[in-house]
Amino acid sequence: MNTHKVVDWMTKDVISITPGTTLPEATALMREKHIRRLPVVENGHLVGIVTYGDLRKASPSDATGLSIHEIGYLLQRISVEKLMTRKPFTVSPDTALTEAARLMLQHKIGALPVMKDGGLVGIITESDIFRAFMRLLDEEPVAVAAV
Repeated sequence: MNTHKVVDWMTKDVISITPGTTLPEATALMREKHIRRLPVVENGHLVGIVTYGDLRKASPSDATGLSIHEIGYLLQRISVEKLMTRKPFTVSPDTALTEAARLMLQHKIGALPVMKDGGLVGIITESDIFRAFMRLLDEEPVAVAAV
């Protein structure tokens, strides 16, 4: 597994947003695309990452005293810039898959933007690593014990 690189398992067609994207827009995009993380890019540079959990935490609870109209108005004004993690951990396409997994475990994060020459070229998620692990397990020869 040490010989496998991030580039072999990452998602290359990354869906990203800008810092000005509103909470409802980001939530709708995540639901539509069935994703849980969005890199935040401004002028071609990665400036942060926002997760579905970040968006859920920023949503009002049922205990709020605001009316549905007031809540809607406020949500339309919240941008991901206020919610995102700035300066996220990143990896390069040539990073060993095991090193990406180690970073995710060490920092308790579920994804790493993949950067090359200062630009976002992919994202590697915990699901990608699980998929690689399972596929590589299937490829290993099974030892048969002599009876």
